[in-house]
Amino acid sequence: MKIANKLDRQQYLQTSEVIDWQHPEIQQLAKKLSRGETTAAAIAKTCFEWVRDNIFHSVDYQMNPVTCKASDVLHYQTGYCYAKSHLLAALLRANDIPAGFCYQRLSINDNGAPYCLHGLNAVYLPDIGWYRIDARGNKDGINAQFAPPKERLAFKIQFPEEADFSNIFSEPLPVVIEALKSHNTWSEMLENLPDIARENILSIPD
Repeated sequence: MKIANKLDRQQYLQTSEVIDWQHPEIQQLAKKLSRGETTAAAIAKTCFEWVRDNIFHSVDYQMNPVTCKASDVLHYQTGYCYAKSHLLAALLRANDIPAGFCYQRLSINDNGAPYCLHGLNAVYLPDIGWYRIDARGNKDGINAQFAPPKERLAFKIQFPEEADFSNIFSEPLPVVIEALKSHNTWSEMLENLPDIARENILSIPD
């Protein structure tokens, strides 16, 4: 897993158009979730579990609209895995906890091609460094948890063309943002999920 010094970590605290953590509603929720917690790990766990359990996955619940910006994910209470990772990063950054974006390449139907990217987060915890968490949302067969230092992600790699990328990006990948902004309904998005081949994503700077 990537090592980040103090200067590097600053880029994982930035606000942006998509990770708009200075939005009043995100600020309010971030403050509420951190109330009474005294460590970064405890705050991160609370934020993770809130997004995992309270933001409805677009496909699981067949919910519209397709969200992208963190504040929209919070407002509409729904999003694809990518969008949920945007909100989680915003809540963590609002609590001054460095958070980045990670991706896996997975089989869409669990039987080989076609493939798509799956979005999740990495959070920087003082005692262990970068730790990956997946707030996609649990259901039968998926049980993602916050249990550092052990990773408890939603999906495991099963096929040769799948990949578990080690990159920790400070901003979501452009191909992901473009896909989320180009489609209005969950079903339309499902037919156009973003994908990047292994060799291409490894060449993208963090």
